[in-house]
Amino acid sequence: MAVEKKGLSKNEKMLKITLTKSLIGRLEKQKRTIQALGLKKIRQSVIKPDNDQIRGMIFVVKHLVDVEEVK
Repeated sequence: MAVEKKGLSKNEKMLKITLTKSLIGRLEKQKRTIQALGLKKIRQSVIKPDNDQIRGMIFVVKHLVDVEEVK
């Protein structure tokens, strides 16, 4: 049961999100979305669960990030 922490199941897919471009001159919504994803610096990566909310956030900033699936 220790694996089910924060509502994550053992087999749930995860996404590695990496900030690849600068936020200078971007829309405020895009800056806030990057901040909400937990990214602060270029080439910084975070691992998030693959769900509809995270996918929606990625869609807003898809031109600023690289996304790959991890196990």
